[in-house]
Amino acid sequence: MSEENATPIEEPQVEIIPPNDFKPWGMEINQFCTFMHLSQFASFFVPIAGLILPIVMWSTNKDQSEQVNEHGKSILNWMISSFIYYVVSFILMFLLIGFITVFAVLICSIIFTIMGAIKANDGKMYHYPLTIRFIK
Repeated sequence: MSEENATPIEEPQVEIIPPNDFKPWGMEINQFCTFMHLSQFASFFVPIAGLILPIVMWSTNKDQSEQVNEHGKSILNWMISSFIYYVVSFILMFLLIGFITVFAVLICSIIFTIMGAIKANDGKMYHYPLTIRFIK
């Protein structure tokens, strides 16, 4: 067989998405980060979903976008910190002050999450106040 009659072998086409066009779960990055903050409220509808969903959203996209990674770490740090605050509050219930602190942590969780979602929608980074930074 001569080289003239040989059919060229075509290389498979691989689509490379540049970082600027990265759309996690088909959403714009700001929208995705907003939903990542708001996903903490999923526990109101499905038990434990508010813990699992933000972690899944963050862990599946943290390597493709620094913005998603930073928001995810901030959310995860707040979830760990608020869990500690709840545990301490339940212990303090024996002194009756724990009833007030549980309510305060709940209100802070709601307000901080909404503030984080608003900032993420604007494309700004939000670090939850009163958060212990476990993941840097």
